[in-house]
Amino acid sequence: MMLLSRRSQLAIAAVVDIALHARPSPVAAKLLAARHDLPPRHLETLLQALVRVGILKGVRGPRGGYELARERRRITAGDIARAAMQETGDDGLGPAPRSILVEEVIGPEVARASRAFLSVLDGVTIEELCHRAQASGGVPATEARADFTI
Repeated sequence: MMLLSRRSQLAIAAVVDIALHARPSPVAAKLLAARHDLPPRHLETLLQALVRVGILKGVRGPRGGYELARERRRITAGDIARAAMQETGDDGLGPAPRSILVEEVIGPEVARASRAFLSVLDGVTIEELCHRAQASGGVPATEARADFTI
């Protein structure tokens, strides 16, 4: 069972991808979508959500795209997961169950587990994920770029 939504996984992957490829110019959503085998329209709403919370910065123009809004070491997987979860609604699921069992027993336990899960993700920085991607061969050596952020 996967606790992290596909949307949150994609958001984390997109931010790591941008961190790895945004030098010297921003990463175009079209290229990002191609690397992850997704339609660009699907990815664009997620990227805009990350811009709204200050994780990414959108650059306009013919050579525009996305780049990190902060240093890689100052962005955590938890930050990104929260941003992705804010944008998803449960509208398609129908009304939430309302009962004493859900509200007083199950709900608090699920909330506690969610906090613990996000706490672990808060300990994982984009910097660490970039290093792991490069070490695992997930990024070809020619594409790995130096990060001169101070």
